Amino acid sequence: MTSAGSSQGASPDLPDPAGMRASDAERERIAEVLREAVAEGRLDMEEFEERLGAAYAARTHGELEPLVRDLPVPGSAAPAPSASPAPAARIGWAERIGGTPTSKWAVAIMGGFQRKGTWTVPRAFTAFAVMGGGEIDLREARFEGRDVVIRCFALMGGVQITVPPDLETHVSGIGLMGGFDHTGSADGDPTGPRVTVTGLALFGGVSVERKLRKEEHKRMKEERRRLKAERREELRAERRELRGARRDERRDERAERRLSLEKERRED
Repeated sequence: MTSAGSSQGASPDLPDPAGMRASDAERERIAEVLREAVAEGRLDMEEFEERLGAAYAARTHGELEPLVRDLPVPGSAAPAPSASPAPAARIGWAERIGGTPTSKWAVAIMGGFQRKGTWTVPRAFTAFAVMGGGEIDLREARFEGRDVVIRCFALMGGVQITVPPDLETHVSGIGLMGGFDHTGSADGDPTGPRVTVTGLALFGGVSVERKLRKEEHKRMKEERRRLKAERREELRAERRELRGARRDERRDERAERRLSLEKERRED
């Protein structure tokens, strides 16, 4: 009796599967399911972008599973399981941490600067924008270490920082007669870097914006083009079918008129 009773209840020592940490491979597999769903017309682009961003920002299986609960596995009618591993289609965070910094500071005085692409971000980066503007893009960047601090000082100028949806970011700067946007703060992939944005905006502005990586934008554009092409072909087919139906209708009307005229002549 004791043995049977213990087999019916869940062991308190077993971890909750929903609380298990998600890997980069699992997040990418969920992203592939979402891409297939939008290509098949199961999701519109707005919902696709929302779910894709949530997938890359998810930390546990419990956060990933609802994103594909109502979708089939590509090529089948079965629901998509959230915990089965799949090879990652992009470089994971582990491969992007470490290396020699490309630069440790940037200055824009009545001009501008850019740090974007596959540059290596130092542990401490300082940016000055005086009556000018700067762009710092971390979507394709490598990182010298896991903890990164970006100090921005904008005097009658501005600094725009772009981060991917799965990058943990904390904004703590101050705006005096200017703006230091804190809405970019969000948790991210725990295996990735932690970026802190701080500094001062005086008669200027510093903002942090989350955007998809370039390859995601490219895939989405290709999917949009494919969806538009498929829709155009569907519309053409519908128009051809409608024209055919109208031709058949006119042919039937002409046949009915001929029969009516012949009947009238016979009656005369």
